[in-house]
Amino acid sequence: MPAKILDGKAIAQSIIEELKQEVINLKKQGVVPGLAVILVGENPASKVYVKNKAKACENLGIYSETLLLPESTSQNELLKLIDKLNQDNKIHGILVQLPLPNHLNTQNIMEHILPEKDVDGFHPVNLGKLVMGEALFPPCTPQGIMEILKRTSIKIQGAEAVIVGRSNIVGKPVALMLLQENATVCMCHSKTKNLEEVTRRADILVVAIGRAEMIKASMVKKGAIVIDVGINRLNDKLAGDVDFKEVSKVASEITPVPGGVGPLTIAMLMKNTLKSAKLRNSTVLKI
Repeated sequence: MPAKILDGKAIAQSIIEELKQEVINLKKQGVVPGLAVILVGENPASKVYVKNKAKACENLGIYSETLLLPESTSQNELLKLIDKLNQDNKIHGILVQLPLPNHLNTQNIMEHILPEKDVDGFHPVNLGKLVMGEALFPPCTPQGIMEILKRTSIKIQGAEAVIVGRSNIVGKPVALMLLQENATVCMCHSKTKNLEEVTRRADILVVAIGRAEMIKASMVKKGAIVIDVGINRLNDKLAGDVDFKEVSKVASEITPVPGGVGPLTIAMLMKNTLKSAKLRNSTVLKI
């Protein structure tokens, strides 16, 4: 029997509908959540992501600013813009679209955003709180992965979870979040020996390695839950890091690309922005 498709788009839409009422309630108190997105350069994929984020803000009634900067923008110019947004009371969340041009210091720029406006969850303060199990703003993609698992009633506690990819954006944070939900977690990377043996142990397999269709059916345990975070161009089409056609014959449930994790990433960005607006205005309500 082919795997059940985990429809990230549908899950994201249900979350957006929940957040709409939260935005309405906040506006009744005179508060309009605000998000600023900074894009440096002309990366085509980044331009699409930024456009989708602006569209999500409009759909929710969140105020948004999209700041488009030339490729030649200097480190100092970008930091000055972030300083301005840090002090802008209309803006509750600041997102710098990655990747940045090579001449810019990404870590320095992430650290310059106030932790309470770091709705992407990449500031060292927020990542440190995540390690402690007290994340203010969990990184959006890992948070979206957890929403997929929880909202489809996938058992995390006691499951063996294998993460392929150790980035600060996805791999490490999602490993921590799964660990906090009492999964047994193993993280794989480019130096892992016998990768196929390790991935075949996974009850939950999360793949965020950035290589098109790297994970084959032989690498997946029968009945596993497979979460594909990858977005790659392959023969003029979008493809994940998992060979969907083959792996869907082995897995019990699997996320597609597109339409899997991606929509949840944007939904979690909206959720974090709304949470920031509530915190900034001393209306600390669980969302």
